[in-house]
Amino acid sequence: MGRVEAEEAVAERAEDPPGTGSPHSPQGPHGYSAQRDAHVKRLRRIEGQVRGLQRMVEEDVYCIDILTQVSASTKALQSFALSLLEEHLRHCVAAAMEQGGPEGDDKVAEATAAIARLLRT
Repeated sequence: MGRVEAEEAVAERAEDPPGTGSPHSPQGPHGYSAQRDAHVKRLRRIEGQVRGLQRMVEEDVYCIDILTQVSASTKALQSFALSLLEEHLRHCVAAAMEQGGPEGDDKVAEATAAIARLLRT
């Protein structure tokens, strides 16, 4: 599978409802599984930040103050994404590369597509 095919497969998965995965999604444990509780805690903090943004808009807070909080929420999500990506590379991609064959190339293409999406944001 080449880079374009991997990007298309990943795009298809992005359309799936959260938690359902696509038929192409491998079953766990995943690279992040050992840190699942910490990740959930981190995402709940980010969710609180986003709810805080909603409250700020409802309370008619000054634009720049809201934008400052948007920036903080965005940075928190980016940091989470980088952490998840690192775990994916260390676990999923490394394991596929050890097995060799096309699976390793597919995982590298998939990770490359994910990095490209992160850079576009």
